[in-house]
Amino acid sequence: MMKLFKNEDAFTGLEAAIVLIAFVVVAAVFSYVMLGAGFFATQEAQQVVHTGSQQASSSLEIIGNIYGRATSSGSELGSIEFTVGNTAGGTPIDISQMLVTFTSGTVSEVITYDKDSSVVSGGSGTPSTPSAGTWAVNNTYNDIGDTKNHLLEPGEQFVLKIVFPDTVELKPNTPFSVNLQPAVGAVYPIKKTVPAYLNTVNTL
Repeated sequence: MMKLFKNEDAFTGLEAAIVLIAFVVVAAVFSYVMLGAGFFATQEAQQVVHTGSQQASSSLEIIGNIYGRATSSGSELGSIEFTVGNTAGGTPIDISQMLVTFTSGTVSEVITYDKDSSVVSGGSGTPSTPSAGTWAVNNTYNDIGDTKNHLLEPGEQFVLKIVFPDTVELKPNTPFSVNLQPAVGAVYPIKKTVPAYLNTVNTL
């Protein structure tokens, strides 16, 4: 009587090959995903660094003192005046695109740019007092190319005058803040308190 024997060696080799191929494919896909995630994270980190450098290099700084001028009645502070320039290594700033906000107590308002009262960006070229709730460039120093344009370039200085809105009374000992936000760059906060006694012109 004949006996039949089953030889499963060929099936075992085929299964091993399939498993090996599956491991190689999974490892390749996993490696591709990990490399892709690594490249993406590196690009995001580079973008953050570049954006941070751009923000830091486009910041304003105040040069000298901040002066406050009393209103005609002398009972409250009506405006402030100060000189701004670029930080070291900064890039040109479009001063006409700067956002200026004012806060005092419960009052918070945006101070708009008065182009007609400015000596730059299409203004009259003659310093004048902006209307209430507006600001303007009253003077410039070290103009590059002897042209008074609206770009605050390295080395140049702009004298800004900000007139407070009529909706608030800045009487003595009243705290207030003014934030300067360039189109590109960090916010420059100005936090001051009205002096206990007001002269016509006051150093804040």
